[in-house]
Amino acid sequence: MPGAVYVDLDTELSAPPGVGGRHPLPDPERLQEVLRRAGVREGGQVVAYDAGDGSVAARVWWLLRWAGYGEVAVLDGGFAAWEAAGLPVTAEEPEVRSGDSAGDVVVRPGQMPVLDADEAAALAQEGVLLDARAAARYRGETEPVDPKAGHVPGALNAPSSGHVGADGRWLDAAELAERFAGIGVSGDLAVGAYCGSGVTASSVVLALEVAGITSAEKPAALYAGSWSNWCALDREVATGG
Repeated sequence: MPGAVYVDLDTELSAPPGVGGRHPLPDPERLQEVLRRAGVREGGQVVAYDAGDGSVAARVWWLLRWAGYGEVAVLDGGFAAWEAAGLPVTAEEPEVRSGDSAGDVVVRPGQMPVLDADEAAALAQEGVLLDARAAARYRGETEPVDPKAGHVPGALNAPSSGHVGADGRWLDAAELAERFAGIGVSGDLAVGAYCGSGVTASSVVLALEVAGITSAEKPAALYAGSWSNWCALDREVATGG
């Protein structure tokens, strides 16, 4: 999209992989540097998009909210919807913002709730912990990335792919609310989400808010290390549905 600034999931929106997971939360100073270079300014509006199902864009949404930046949205349908609408595209990259043209955003980490492994385990028993991975990975039938197959004991499966329709656009609020209700989510219990590495689970946090189950004032929690961290810690694994 003309004027859009590219940010890289692996090197700019995450810390180096390790025990903390494949996509740990970035260092706040590093994130602030990335956002300022992209031109993010206090009081402005940020729109994030990707070329997939919106999960990586949701990671941007979540990170900005975690950093204390409220005016951020995800483009419904992403780049595919933009192209389908016949809107202009370009191969030109905008100049890196510096000096007076750089952003002035201040990253204030911790503005979205984050779970560690112990807290995720407790939430799965006392509230609702949603696993955003595909059903086969949740059940432990296959695991193409991590060393263990299965899920956090007590977690419920809510694949992130179920947030979007066949046209690649997000389901509306009522459809999302019905889907989560069918899984066993209600507004009465604390809710959190995880996935393989904390990326697609960000879209679960967003979908819960769109559905009205959570809110900006009381958002769902994210197990940022997710399954990659759970496996690295050699925690107990459940299988089956």
